[in-house]
Amino acid sequence: MRLAQDPDADALLEADPFALLVGMLLDQQQPMERAFLGPYRICERLGWRRLEPAAVVSLGAEHLTEVMRQTPAVHRFPGSMAQRIVALSQAVVDHYEGDPENIWRSGSARTVLNRLQDLPGFGEAKSKIFLALLGKQRGVRPRGWRDVSAPYGAEGTTLSAADVVDEASLSAVRATKREMKTRAG
Repeated sequence: MRLAQDPDADALLEADPFALLVGMLLDQQQPMERAFLGPYRICERLGWRRLEPAAVVSLGAEHLTEVMRQTPAVHRFPGSMAQRIVALSQAVVDHYEGDPENIWRSGSARTVLNRLQDLPGFGEAKSKIFLALLGKQRGVRPRGWRDVSAPYGAEGTTLSAADVVDEASLSAVRATKREMKTRAG
């Protein structure tokens, strides 16, 4: 995994499914690699080896906000994003026994997409991108995942985090996003 473009942060994303989920949550209104670096920075500042949903809930939004505000800030909006991370953590604890892999471990691609969309901070596009990321980079491929995550699940695309595997693919995704913004006017 090369989403954060930092070996230690990417190792955390590879080993910790909740860190990957939080990185996806943070992927808005800032560069993608900074978003996916966020879980590593949080763990580093708290002295944690991984992000545990129950531990994040216990920490609370106020304390997490202070952690996220430390320089360099984890996100442009540390307060609101800390609240979202705690809400996401609570949802994983309440509905998935504290194990984020229970979101995608079973069920059809449509079921997994619906579960993702039910998470705090995950709309349709973010959920489709995450489903495509799971399929393309984690080998999680429920029947029909490419169609359900379209257009992000299609082979050979450079649309999103799901397609980033190195610096060149990151540059290609950025170029595609710039082109789309230009076309949108």
